[in-house]
Amino acid sequence: MTSHDAPGTALVTGASSGIGWEYATRLAGCGRRLVLVARRAERLEALARELREDGMTGVETLVADLAHPDDLARVAERVSGDDVDLLVNNAGINGYGPFAEVDAGLLDKVLRVNVVALTALTRAAVPGMLARGRGAVINVASLLAFAGDLPPDPLPHRAVYAGSKGYAVTFTRTLAAELAGTPVRLQVVCPGLTATEFHLGAGATPVSGERRTHDDGGMPPQDVVTASLAALDTGEVVCVPGLTDPDAVSRLASAELEVRRGSGGRVAGRYRRGAA
Repeated sequence: MTSHDAPGTALVTGASSGIGWEYATRLAGCGRRLVLVARRAERLEALARELREDGMTGVETLVADLAHPDDLARVAERVSGDDVDLLVNNAGINGYGPFAEVDAGLLDKVLRVNVVALTALTRAAVPGMLARGRGAVINVASLLAFAGDLPPDPLPHRAVYAGSKGYAVTFTRTLAAELAGTPVRLQVVCPGLTATEFHLGAGATPVSGERRTHDDGGMPPQDVVTASLAALDTGEVVCVPGLTDPDAVSRLASAELEVRRGSGGRVAGRYRRGAA
């Protein structure tokens, strides 16, 4: 039995479209009970109805906007339940736009959903998982987490979004190291462009209507989830679904080690030259 086939409950945020919808469908097919979380009640009900028509009975829906503290508290309470042994932090909004022009309230919402909610739900879930001796957390980030100094065009204006996904990567890797040797596993999945509706809005309000796909194409969300669940079983903490050379992640860790050698007690010579 693989980790995602375990007979517990999976809570999936952002389940009303794209990658979240696919996680829910795939995990239901493994026989898991589900708690589906998203802002759009009608989309959640459509997904729950589809799953029930396929014979799945253990489906809950929880309508919540994770940018709102009260809604986040309700979801955190549910994910701390004794039955939840898989948390998929998939909810996210992009807030794309030139930093000096994009609405400050939207950027605040990006941080609340992509950083605060992800952290709070993981904190709510992990203690119980440790106590019960089983569990996993999957955090959905983005390859834009590694695109820091690349300019916009063709990439979007993304300073806050990319920063939030960089947080997800560092948070997950660091917590995975902290929990090494315990029964709780952590994964951050970093897809590139994915064929969903993500680019059809900035995230201030949900995309309306039926599920759609943006015109930019990208990897099918089914493939992203296939890679993620396979990587969870093999213990890959950083999953990049389209990366054919897994040693690239190891080389990144080695480069970070080189940078951390700058923690010595003397300032580097290039900063001393010309000093008064």
